[in-house]
Formats: sequence, C-alpha cells, structure tokens
Amino acid sequence: MRCLFLSALRFIFTTALTITALSTTTAQAAIILQYHHVATNTPKTTSVTPAEFRQQMQLLKEQKMKVVSLERLINQLKAGEPLADNEVAITFDDGFENVFTHARPILREFGYPYTMFLGPALIDRKEGPVLSWQQIQTMHKEGVIIANHSSYHHRLAVPNKGESKAQWRQRVKTDILLAEQQLEEKLGVRRQWLAYPYGDFSAELEALVKELGFIGIGQQSGAVGPGVSLTRIPRYPSSSQFAALKHFGPKLKTLALPVTDYSGADPVSKTNPPSLKLTVDAKDFKTAQLNCFFNGEAIPLTWLDERTFVAKAKAPLKLSHNRYNCTAPSLSKKGYFYWFSQPWVFLP
Repeated sequence: MRCLFLSALRFIFTTALTITALSTTTAQAAIILQYHHVATNTPKTTSVTPAEFRQQMQLLKEQKMKVVSLERLINQLKAGEPLADNEVAITFDDGFENVFTHARPILREFGYPYTMFLGPALIDRKEGPVLSWQQIQTMHKEGVIIANHSSYHHRLAVPNKGESKAQWRQRVKTDILLAEQQLEEKLGVRRQWLAYPYGDFSAELEALVKELGFIGIGQQSGAVGPGVSLTRIPRYPSSSQFAALKHFGPKLKTLALPVTDYSGADPVSKTNPPSLKLTVDAKDFKTAQLNCFFNGEAIPLTWLDERTFVAKAKAPLKLSHNRYNCTAPSLSKKGYFYWFSQPWVFLP
C-alpha cells in the first residue's frame, strides 16, 4: 500500500513539474498592438474609428489586461525574463495628427502608456496629415515614447531597381541612423528601435539592424515571448477588419510560437508561392494540431522531423500584404493558441 502511495505521489509530483515547466518555458506571452490612423475619414485599410478604438481600450480594462510601456516588454525580451500573459503594449506608426486629436484623449482617460514610431523627414516636410514637432514635443513631455520608423519611410527590405547590395546597405544604414540622430536632436532620446516601414524586412536587413545594435519591429501578427527574434518582433494590426471586437478579443489569448531556428524563414522570396521552413520547440502543443493558413485557406504542411516543418501554399500569393499564419492550441493554457506570422517580400 505504501509503495502504491509513493508511486502515486511521484506521479503527481512529476506531472506538476512538467506542467510548471511547460508554463514557464513556453506558455508566456505579451501582446503588442499596432495602429496607424484613429479617424473616420482616413483610408479604411489603416484606420480604426475613435469609437472602435475606445471599445478596444475598454475591453482591455474589462479583461484586466495590464497596459505597459513597449520599453518594459523589450527590456524583458532582451533579458530573457518571463512575460506576463496579461500585458499589452500599444503602438502607432507614421505619426499622424489624428493620434494626437483622437487617440491621445482616450489613452489619457484610461491612463495607458503608448509608443509612436515616426519618420522625422516626413514630419519636417509635413507630408500628409502628420503631427507637428510641437505636438510631438507635447506627447514626449507627457511620457509618450517616440521612436524610429526610418527618416524617409522608404522600403528598406531589398535593393531598389538598379541599386547594388553595397548601395542598398549604405542607403538603409544612413536612413536608420539619420532618424535616430534627428530624434536625439529634437527630443533627447536614443532608443535604437526600428519599426520597419510597411512592415517589410529581410534576413539581410535583420542582420544589418543587429549589427547596428538596434531592435527590429515588424507589422506581422503574433504575440511576443520565448523564441521571438529581436530583429522581427511581431505586433497585432488592430485596424480595418481587425478592429472589430470579435477579431480583437481573441488576440489577447495568443502565445508566441517558440521558434528555435529562423534560417528557413527569410521573408524575401524569388518564387511564388514561397516556402516557409521553421524549427520549433513543440513541448506545449501537438505537432498534428499545428496548421498554417494564407488568406483563411489551409496551406499544405509537412513535418521533416519532430521539430521542423515546411509550409507552402498551393497557388501564387496575390495580396498587397502576403502572410502565412501558423497556429496551434496550447496544452498548458486552456483557450490559448500559439501564433506565428511570416510576411513575404517578392523579388522580380
């Protein structure tokens, strides 16, 4: 009888340790939300209305989500520290004035911190309905984080037509460092974060960003946590069709797919449809339950071994922003899904 009791006790203890290990090594994640316009008269594809934005902020409060600064999350990722699954950071790209007039009052009402990524050259030139430096200074004094979106907001992922690799590298390096210098001169800040213009990046751009000592931040969807590369930090776009609460709410219960090898995930592809190869830590999900999708349709997926899979769509991708999204339900966190989004940039 005593032996049976000890065996049962060992089983319970071992099971508890396993569940704890799963929870602490893989099932950790925070969410970064990404916006452009908060308005009713701007392009729908990059806009959330003030009413929709308020609903989203209210849902964060009702769900007891803790809205934290992006700096906190990045510092935790850099240090390899555990992330709380109820933490959210809010970000805006491009520096549009409607963020000051529409989003800022709502965020101040809720007491939520946020980050603005902008291109200093576009602000100087007043290209589009952008913030003024006076408004930016006001936000900075209020504690808003202002960070680098490149100075000119040009596409950085690959060389322009007729541009050599050396010319591309010099152009991109100059653009990134110029924006950082301009923000330091205007605001006295130097964070060395780069939100990629249009969300486009490549393995070569990631290598350059790392060489410069920067953090790279994309626009592809996904949670942040163990396995997320610091040169392709994902954010959830929360505008357009993604603004509705039926789409917004489920994002709060996602985890970062724990990728251990990104070498087969260069977003730049010469072929269409492209092939994605990832190696992952599959402790907390069943490989048979991992599925990948493009535009809502399942993509054929093949496991090469217990940790590595290849996904490739059946037909060429034709959207303006092409993504493969891969998901799997968590074993240790009921109702949570692992999520990975792979953006694509096609070469001619």
